[in-house]
Amino acid sequence: MKLGIIIYSNDAETVWNAFRLGVFLLKQKDEVRVFLLGKGVECESLDTDKFKVTEQIKQLIDDGGSILSCGSCLKIRNSQGSATCPLSTMKDFYDIVKESDKVLTF
Repeated sequence: MKLGIIIYSNDAETVWNAFRLGVFLLKQKDEVRVFLLGKGVECESLDTDKFKVTEQIKQLIDDGGSILSCGSCLKIRNSQGSATCPLSTMKDFYDIVKESDKVLTF
């Protein structure tokens, strides 16, 4: 199954769980694509003692998932994105929604 995960939150526990689910889905042999929107583009700065968000991000990428970040949302925050969470467009967002069997939002 093709799954799209849209992350709009910058709450560490919420984002950690979203990526944790993505990692689990990949282990079930599903295809996972993540799109970071709004506050979600801040995900790489959310690590806490309890919620190691960047560990889950790395695991998702290592297991074959992909992550894209809203370019406008990054620009608003004076950010360029990163190799892990690169800058993308509304067209990329549209493609994830259109091509996914299911879309989950966090």
